Amino acid sequence: MKKIFFLFFAFTIFTSFTSADHEFYLSVTEIEYDKEDRALQIVSRVFIDDMEDVLSKRYQKEISLSYEKDLESNKDLMARYIDQKLKISVNGKPATLNLLGSKFDADQVVLFIEVEKVEDFKKIRVENLILTDLFDSQKNVVHVKKGETIESMLLVKGNGNKTVTF
Repeated sequence: MKKIFFLFFAFTIFTSFTSADHEFYLSVTEIEYDKEDRALQIVSRVFIDDMEDVLSKRYQKEISLSYEKDLESNKDLMARYIDQKLKISVNGKPATLNLLGSKFDADQVVLFIEVEKVEDFKKIRVENLILTDLFDSQKNVVHVKKGETIESMLLVKGNGNKTVTF
């Protein structure tokens, strides 16, 4: 519980500052199982400038996410990138992620992702390598919630996946 509190506190402090350049590289992803809808609902927060940089370098064109219309026009590129960098397996079976949309929140882009047709599970494996191809020091905090249980993990380049059992 102390680890979860520390990670939440650190994220809150880090995201309280808005600056064009920042010296820390952090994303936070929350995965919650909705038993009624039989779906994983995923919310991932990434700094806008970092997402612009990685998409521009990866797809070799200038990408801007400065306006709502930019988020919509670049949705396919963001979906392709997320599909390559965020992987989830449920009970050993790979899941298909669907980027539903995105929005701004201060200096971050919030990505809304869903995995449909998920039956009750015991194990979930998460690989989160978002931005690790751009920043060696990138840290990706992931919280997985099933029922009242929350498991948290810190994923980094070289150690980008973890399996949790419920």
